[in-house]
Amino acid sequence: MTDSDTTDFIETTRTSYDTIAKDYSAEFPGLPDRPVDMSLIAAFASLVKANGTAPVADLGSGPGHITAHLNDLGVPAFGIDLSPAMVALARESHPGLRFHRGSMTSLDLPDETLGGILALYSIIHIPDAHLPATFAGFHRVLVPGGHVLLAFQKGEQPGLHVTERFGHEIDLHYHWRPAYAVGDMLVTAGLEVAATLIREPLGPEKWPRAFVLARKPG
Repeated sequence: MTDSDTTDFIETTRTSYDTIAKDYSAEFPGLPDRPVDMSLIAAFASLVKANGTAPVADLGSGPGHITAHLNDLGVPAFGIDLSPAMVALARESHPGLRFHRGSMTSLDLPDETLGGILALYSIIHIPDAHLPATFAGFHRVLVPGGHVLLAFQKGEQPGLHVTERFGHEIDLHYHWRPAYAVGDMLVTAGLEVAATLIREPLGPEKWPRAFVLARKPG
């Protein structure tokens, strides 16, 4: 891990996604054709609704497709993303929903106000040293009984450093982790792991996908 990974990762991640936002949105124009993934999101939405009416924050919301899907499932949802360009695209595509610029590492939200947190393939840009505090922040903003659903590439290897995508120069670090390590950090943050699922790669995917569902006691 380099110094830039730990001190500048927020800025390099933001700048990289600003650079590729339009191309990324064009590459992924709608909901993923992944039945297992979508079923887990539907189950997460059901758990949130069963616990009350508090909203869900979609962290790393990108173009906003999943935020809108949660809303269609009957869950009040809003998106938070580091990239102003991604936020602008999401607002344009889904004008009836709220999207804000922000970082999941320092959520600017009151205590115990969220019914759920969804973070699909967004914790992958956070170095290991910053995840415990990030998950402690999740615990702080969730209502008792609130749920977290995380998705990320599963791996034992350190990850990747990508310097080009869609023909643009970027500086993105991807951190791969075993599912149990993420679960252990959630537990340390005061959350209870309810389920862990590993899905094998589909189509052009190269790495297995891990899903971890956790709950704030209460």
